[in-house]
This record gives sequence, structure tokens and C-alpha cells, in this order.
Amino acid sequence: MYKRILVATDGSKLSQRAVEHTLNLADLTGADVVALKVVPRYPQTYFEGGVALAAAEVARVEKQWQEEAMVAVNAVKSAGQLREVKVKPVTVKSDLIAEAIIATAKRNKCDLIVMASHGRRGLKRLLLGSETQQVLTHSHTPVLVLR
Repeated sequence: MYKRILVATDGSKLSQRAVEHTLNLADLTGADVVALKVVPRYPQTYFEGGVALAAAEVARVEKQWQEEAMVAVNAVKSAGQLREVKVKPVTVKSDLIAEAIIATAKRNKCDLIVMASHGRRGLKRLLLGSETQQVLTHSHTPVLVLR
């Protein structure tokens, strides 16, 4: 059925549910898993929501985010090893999260993307946006959304 499943994670409790579902599905189907965490770049300007920092400090913050991302995807790999599911941990640096998820799925020839969603509606969804909605809208790969 599935040969390679991408699971997008940020290490949160909500995304952990998506990870558990993905590992169970991979175990049932014999699929490999690509565990992805997208790491944003530090906002450089006030208009991007950032505070002006020295270049060295920005590099330190981005390095810390990268290390935290590796912890998140390596946790998926460890959980997969317990179930004898092959997991490839991947981090991607991008401000365009949905596009990074879609591109990573395509690059790794995934046949399913699994994501969690807060299930926001109305004004909250409009104001906060939805990376999951963007992936659903633009991906040619099937997407499984968990709430």
C-alpha cells in the first residue's frame, strides 16, 4: 500500500499523535518513514517579527533551533526502531513550511504525508493561517490529517 510516509513533526504533543499514527501505519504496511522538521530562519527585520541581533547571535539562535529539530526527528527514529520501522530523520531550513514539506515529500518519493492540525476555524484560522491547509491545497501527494 504505502512504501514511504512523510510525517511532519515539531516535537509538540499534537504532532506526537501524528508520529504515533504514522509509525503504526508504517508497521502495518511495511513502509519506511521520513520524519521532517522544518526549521525557520531567524526573522531579520522588525516587519518580520524579529528583534535586531548581531550576526553571531542570530547564528547561535539558528544553530539552537537546528539542534532542537534534530532532537525531534531523532526521537521519531528512536520510536521507529522500537517497532522495527525504518525512519529517516530530516531537517529543512525554510520560512515556507508547507512548501518545504511538499518538496521534501517529492524529493524522498513519499506516497503519503501525515500531519497534525489544531482544527482552528473561523477568524482564528484566518489570522493564524494553516500550514496543514496549505499542504492539503498544493500537494499532489495524498495527505492524512490528524486532530
